[in-house]
Amino acid sequence: MLTPEEAKRSRAGRKPFDALLMFRMLILQSLYNLSDEQIEYQVRDRMSFTRFLGLAFEDDIPDGTTLWLFREKLAPAGLVKTLFERFDRHLQAQGYIARGGQMVDATIVWVPKPRNSDEENETLKRGETPAEWEQKPAKNRQKDTDARWTKKHGKSLFGYKNHVNADKAHKLIRDYEVTDAALHDSRVLETLLDTGRNVFGDSADRSAEIEEKLAARGFRSRICVRGTRGHPLSASAQAANRVKSRIRARIEHVFGAQQTAPGGRLVRTIGIIRARAKIGLQNLVYNIRRLATLERMAA
Repeated sequence: MLTPEEAKRSRAGRKPFDALLMFRMLILQSLYNLSDEQIEYQVRDRMSFTRFLGLAFEDDIPDGTTLWLFREKLAPAGLVKTLFERFDRHLQAQGYIARGGQMVDATIVWVPKPRNSDEENETLKRGETPAEWEQKPAKNRQKDTDARWTKKHGKSLFGYKNHVNADKAHKLIRDYEVTDAALHDSRVLETLLDTGRNVFGDSADRSAEIEEKLAARGFRSRICVRGTRGHPLSASAQAANRVKSRIRARIEHVFGAQQTAPGGRLVRTIGIIRARAKIGLQNLVYNIRRLATLERMAA
C-alpha cells in the first residue's frame, strides 16, 4: 500500500486530497450541519468557504462521496475524539486552563424518528434484530438499532445523549461521552470527571454511590440535593441549591449555543459509531467558536 506522499507522486489514478483539507471541510460541515452533498455545493458556491479551505478557483474540490469515505475512516478508529483532545491541549497551551470547577450534564441529540412497530421496538430493547429486517438487508441498513427512546418533560425523544464536562471559568467542553438516549446521566458522570475540585451537577446525578466515589477521588460535590416524598428540602437546602444552580446553569449556555447553531443538534447518521463522530465534531466546533469568542473578549 502506498503512503500518502507516495500516492501523490504516483502517476496512477486521481491524486488523494490532503487530510487537512478534508478535516477543514468536516469542520465547515459540522458548523452549518450540512449533508455531504450540501457542503460540496456550498464550497463551490461560497468564496468564504473556498478561502477557509485554502483553495484557489482552479483547484479540485472533494465531492460528497470522498468526504463521506474520509469520515467513515475516522469514525471506527475513534480519531474524532483524538482530534478533540489535541485541540484541548492547544487550549491549555493558550492559557485556557480549566478553573473554577467542572460542570457535568447531558443533552439529547435527535436522530430521524423510526417508524417501528411495538414488537420491533421490544426486540431492539433486548439487543436483537427483528427477523423481518434480517430478511431485507437494504431495509436493515436504514434502521438505527443503537438509538433509543427516552422521555423528558413528558415528551418522547429518540436519539442519543451528549454527556459533557465543561469548565466553569471559560465554558469550554473538556470531555464528552456519547451514549444512547435511554442511559441515565449518572452512569457516565464518573468517566467525565476532569480537573477542578468542585463538581457541579443537577439533582438527577446525585446518589449515595456517586457522593462516595467523588469523595474517594478527592472531588468536592456541588451537586444539587433532591427532596423525597414526605421529606421536602429545608429552606437552607433550597438556598444552597439555588447557589449551585446559578453556576451549573452555565453549562446550559453550551447546549444552547449548539442548539441555536445552524441545523441545531440533529444528526442524520445511522448507528452509534457514526453518531459519536458527528457529535464529537459538534463539540469540537463549539470549542473552536468559543475560543474565537474568548479571544475577542480578551482583545
